[in-house]
This record gives sequence, C-alpha cells and structure tokens, in this order.
Amino acid sequence: MLLCRSFLMLSIIFGTPSFLAAQNLDTAKIDEALGRSGQKSGDMYRVAFPRTDLHVRVNETDIKPGLALGSWAAFSGDNARAVVMGDLVLLENEVNPVIRKLRSSGFEITAIHNHLINETPHVLYVHYMGHGDAPQIAQALRAALAESKTPLEKPAPPAPPSEPPSFVKTIEDTLGTKGRWSGGVLGFGIPRVEPIVENGTTLTGAQGVAESINFQEAGPDKVASTGDFVLTADEVNPVISALAEHGIEVTALHSHLLTEHPRLFFMHFWGLGSTASVSQGIKAGLDKVHVK
Repeated sequence: MLLCRSFLMLSIIFGTPSFLAAQNLDTAKIDEALGRSGQKSGDMYRVAFPRTDLHVRVNETDIKPGLALGSWAAFSGDNARAVVMGDLVLLENEVNPVIRKLRSSGFEITAIHNHLINETPHVLYVHYMGHGDAPQIAQALRAALAESKTPLEKPAPPAPPSEPPSFVKTIEDTLGTKGRWSGGVLGFGIPRVEPIVENGTTLTGAQGVAESINFQEAGPDKVASTGDFVLTADEVNPVISALAEHGIEVTALHSHLLTEHPRLFFMHFWGLGSTASVSQGIKAGLDKVHVK
C-alpha cells in the first residue's frame, strides 16, 4: 500500500530533514510517470494539470485555466519516501471515479468542495495526499486522473511571455508585491508568517498554504479575481467584512487539510469590477492576515 502509517511514525521518530528535499527526488522518473514536466519551487517539485478542456463561465465571465481551473501535485522527499499533495479540478461526474482510484492506491482524501459559485459547468475540487515510492505514487496519481477528462498528453511548449497589460502594474502597486504573469493571469502566492505543520512536517506555500490570489482581465479597466485566503480562526470574520466592504463575494469557507497546526480555514472569493476597486478590496483583506 502506497500510503503507510508506519512511514509517518518513522518520520516523527527519526525526524524529517530529507522529507522536504526535492533535490533528493528523481524528477525525471516523476516526469516519465506523469507524462509531463514540473517546476522546482523551493524544496518542492510541482506539476500542473490545467483543465484546458473545460470552458467555464462565472455569470458572463469566461474563466482562464490559470485563474481557477488548475489541478496540481507537489512532490517532496526522496525516491523511496516521497509525499505528494495537491488539488484536482473535476466535474461532478468525475469526482467519485477519481477518489475511488486514489483510495485504491492508498491516497488520503482531505477535502471535496466548491471554490466558485454560479459557474457553468459546476466544478468541484478534490484535495489529496499520498506517501510512498515517488514514481509509484506519480503513476497512481496519473491513473486516477485518467478517470476524468483532464488532459494528460504532454502539453505544447508555452508561448513566449506576452507584455503584461497595464492592470498588472496597478495591482502589484496596490498589493505592494510582484506577481507572476502567465497565460493571461496575474497570480500571487503570499506566505503566512508562522510555520504551518502537517503530520510533523513544515509545509511551504507551494503545498497550498500561501494566500493564493489570481486576477484576469474581464473588460476595459475591469478584472476578475479569485483564489483563497489561508486564515486562522481569528482572521476569518475580519477578512469577510473587509472583502464585503469592497464588493467582493465570499464563495466558500472550509478546510483543505486534516491535521495541520495551527488550524487553518480556506476562504475562496470572487471579485469583479474596476482594477482599482478589486485590487483595493484584496489589499484590505490581506491587511487582516498575518502574512510576510
């Protein structure tokens, strides 16, 4: 069984320094198993599976894959003792075939829920974690994804980066930090100050515990924004109020993990309006969060 409770106990007893060292992973074998390459992000090796096959709209706004339709897997550890965790974007009829396949390979399902509201077609998000031999858990993940219509063929080489439109600078200046412009989406991953620990292991932003904020153009001087605020209990309602004061809707509030410390709540949102008003609303929310 790929998921082994004794492995978790050994990591607690003997420590976990190598548990997070992506340089000890044979990423070529992971790439071979998944049929695509990923990117190093600190001590993580992260592989993306964007749902480019889906055409999702929130009311009248067409959603780019990078805004809210990005399945992903973050690998850490070494070849024999790896961990993978991530988030899968699935249609309703894909959810249970995928989770049955994951469970048959020993993966833990840590959450199933919505991130958006009023979207067509309706999409759900499955959060998961698996442990074991790195190539084997990569193969098992790919087999689970094959139960959906997630594109699994090797993606075409990315297009040369386009010149960021003017709204990018406006948002970066408002938030006071640089984002990543790719595929028509401006993305931010803003880490929390305190360490987040799951099963004795300190997680990084690449494993889904950073404030994840995305923007795309939605018309002349207009942007759509979604993502999730990663919050402690005392931050939840101040952030809700700050967003509401700027016309940004909260679309979900829930957990993504099982045994994290401190306990975290993931608040998803939807903002649509002028670049200035939406970015100021996101900044107001971030001002209520203990971020770096």
